[in-house]
Amino acid sequence: MIEPLIAQLRQLKLSGMAQALLSQQEQLGHYGDLSFEERLQYIVESESLYRDNRKQQRLLRNAKLKLSATASEIDYQHPRGLKRSQMTGLIQCEWVSKGQNALLTGPCGCGKTYLACTLGHSACLKGYSVRYFRLSRLLLMLSQAKADGTYQRLLKTLASTHLLIIDDWGLEPLTAANRSDLMEIMDDRHGTNSTIMISQLPTEQWHQAIGDNTLADAILDRLMHNAHRLKLKGESMRKKEEILTDGDQID
Repeated sequence: MIEPLIAQLRQLKLSGMAQALLSQQEQLGHYGDLSFEERLQYIVESESLYRDNRKQQRLLRNAKLKLSATASEIDYQHPRGLKRSQMTGLIQCEWVSKGQNALLTGPCGCGKTYLACTLGHSACLKGYSVRYFRLSRLLLMLSQAKADGTYQRLLKTLASTHLLIIDDWGLEPLTAANRSDLMEIMDDRHGTNSTIMISQLPTEQWHQAIGDNTLADAILDRLMHNAHRLKLKGESMRKKEEILTDGDQID
């Protein structure tokens, strides 16, 4: 009877329950003394855990994070002005549930992208949808969407993403169309979902980087007024990586 039952559970897409039932059958000595209710509770909890794990993996795949970064691997020893208490608080993702933003600024190589991807990873584990973009690629995607008629659909997708991570903010000048696109995105997300902005420029220079006073005021008002700020400093952490010697070079 057990094999048809397991097959039926899998047909009903209850794979977690099927695996738990199979484990019970294979380890009767361990589960045999449990009551029916206790064994059933274990099976139901296994299905719930299975679904949570599947959801987390799906969210992580869809996030397309640039780096595989986790909270346990954050380097707090490097002198870059990173406060453990602030980062620990952000990792809890309560700010994401409130639709607040985070601004990560600092020189090249100080770990801004790694920290942002850590926050994205933590958000996925807590069930939030996340998406990472370099700003230039996001703007290109928006331009292509206008050409093929999917612009409104893309805006809707961006608006509904719980945490949007935008990297390399301020590296390249923006066109009028770029500024308009960013205004649409920020307006849709304001007060509802969270955005992480990563930039080498200090926030004081963002207004000038946008280029249009009116739109800059509108964009930054929606982005900054409820934002957590991580201002990093110091030398590039990449200097810690091994440097190839003359003997290591490939001719």
